[in-house]
Amino acid sequence: MCCFIVPLAQAIATTAVRHAKAASVSNPGSHVLLRQLPALEKMLWGGTLMLIVDHIINGELTWRFPFFTALGVEGGFGVMLREMLTVGVPMSLVLTAAWVLWAVWKDRRALKAA
Repeated sequence: MCCFIVPLAQAIATTAVRHAKAASVSNPGSHVLLRQLPALEKMLWGGTLMLIVDHIINGELTWRFPFFTALGVEGGFGVMLREMLTVGVPMSLVLTAAWVLWAVWKDRRALKAA
């Protein structure tokens, strides 16, 4: 019902970091993860968008306040918090770990080719 909030927050932070580090990212000597930051950003925004669509289709998000159906019941905030911690955080961690592995692999492959 609200697991997308964690990757959404991570996507916002990633976008802010990318904009703050825009000058150093174009430098070929910059860190591999900084150079591949746009890929993580796209993965996070795309995944968040798909999760939002999924939650709307399943009726877990509505167009009227309180937007999250869980907040309409007693103890709903606790349910939302538990879902963010048990689903959203692991989902973001796995996605970020996969991106780190991909970025390092891509960098090493480029070094071998050069």
